Amino acid sequence: MALSVGIVGLPNVGKSTLFNALSKKQAEAANYAFCTIEPNVGVVPVPDPRFDALVALFSPAKVVPATVDFVDIAGLVRGASKGEGRGNAFLANIREAHAIAHVVRCFEDDNIVHVDHRVDPIADIETIETELVLKDLETTEKRLDRARRASKGPNPIEKKAAELCERLVRHLDGGALAAAFPRDALDEDERAILRELFLLTDKPLFYVCNVSEEQLGALDTDANVGAVRARAQAVGAPVVVISAKIEAEIMQLPEEERGEFLASVGLEEPGLHQVIRTGYEVLDLITFFTAGDPEVHAWTIMRGTKAPQAAGKIHSDFERGFIRAEVIFWQDLVTLRSEAAVKAAGKLGIEGKEYVVRDGDVMHFRFNV
Repeated sequence: MALSVGIVGLPNVGKSTLFNALSKKQAEAANYAFCTIEPNVGVVPVPDPRFDALVALFSPAKVVPATVDFVDIAGLVRGASKGEGRGNAFLANIREAHAIAHVVRCFEDDNIVHVDHRVDPIADIETIETELVLKDLETTEKRLDRARRASKGPNPIEKKAAELCERLVRHLDGGALAAAFPRDALDEDERAILRELFLLTDKPLFYVCNVSEEQLGALDTDANVGAVRARAQAVGAPVVVISAKIEAEIMQLPEEERGEFLASVGLEEPGLHQVIRTGYEVLDLITFFTAGDPEVHAWTIMRGTKAPQAAGKIHSDFERGFIRAEVIFWQDLVTLRSEAAVKAAGKLGIEGKEYVVRDGDVMHFRFNV
């Protein structure tokens, strides 16, 4: 199953415009609520200069970049946790995502109606997060009821579940996100119980401030952006600032004209690149490469993955019959220009089953089945 980032926010904050630019799809973007009913999914390549450098080195017949799935989830409204609007369906779509990109409106535009008829990014964040917390509270209370009934029997796990859920209910009832629930003292059983709840506010999160073109030149002094950054710092979440409208315009241009347009609005690269990279990072993903004349391929794995499991991403036989991995750091290969030169310089590593793959490794696996 592909790892996905769900794009959430109130109606008319720029979610679908951002999604269109990200995926180059044309999910309907209109000035009314609920114009996106079923979630649109876009498979988005991850911008990576290391991959580009390897492609330039080998000029392969085939290239396969790393990707992340972005899901355009229709706008939530107050009361969504109780089914208002299409709340139940929307919340189910969020539950299926692995991380959340919370788009926040930081721009003024009388032609785009805000559902609460004002621009207040912190109030918008609180509306969305309150609905998610309320749904998590409902989920936890149901699990608590089940654990209390089951804990009367001989199952010690259910007694732990009841005690954990009681603490978690108090935490959520105070309005705090599940991600902030203290867990340093939890044992493995309790951690497993917490994971099995699949709480919405326990997902990795980042904020996307959607601003106007005029705001791009003064982001350090912009009050709305500053408020979101302060909020994000308090919960330990990254912030990306973009103009979704500008990003959509960039994607409509021919490739050769984009650099000039970016320079004209004071950008070094599309803001979408930062959105994509941040989504990749909050999912705790890294990339290793296989590279040569026939193909340069970027493979996505979780940080901390060992060599046999990385090999298994390519083919299950590679993991089952793993012998060793030949490892070159991408920069050494690009600098020295060939595997033979890397070997001569003593920079090719021979690694076994306990090797933890680094972000940017170029790998060749030896196996026998």
